[in-house]
Amino acid sequence: MATINANPLSEFSSATVDAAARLTQISMDSAERAITVQLEYAKGALSQATLNARALAGAKDVQELLALRTRIAENTLENLMGYSRSLYEVASEAQTELSRLAEERLGTFQKAVTESVDQAAKSAPAGGDLAAAAIKSSLAATTAAFDTFAKAAKHVASFTDAGVRGAATNGKARK
Repeated sequence: MATINANPLSEFSSATVDAAARLTQISMDSAERAITVQLEYAKGALSQATLNARALAGAKDVQELLALRTRIAENTLENLMGYSRSLYEVASEAQTELSRLAEERLGTFQKAVTESVDQAAKSAPAGGDLAAAAIKSSLAATTAAFDTFAKAAKHVASFTDAGVRGAATNGKARK
């Protein structure tokens, strides 16, 4: 005999707890990666500052001092661009994971509501099927709107990613 779930929304509630745990894990992992990037940049900046100070202290004339200043500025800008790219990658990966989670949750919610409406329509008095159809139609419109929004967000993210990668390529080409 087939087992029928008396309340599809209870499965949805259980899945919500799992989704909250995944959301927390994504957030913590992203924060950890961002902190790691920041610490690596800080260590590198401190090391570079020490090397720069030694080089400036050892300058023999104004010409060498000006050349060192230019080289230090270029290195600093390059390091800052690398730091920015690394933080962008962390944010981009987190955004991708969060989008995937949101899409999964919407699908789970849609399924639970559809099952609940179907069960309610089976036991509803005459005319209940019209209300069920209205709810399903509303749910389909909401899903379509979310899909449109998700596609637009992915499109913007791909343009942003292309821009960041293009800036990185242009920065390397200038050398």
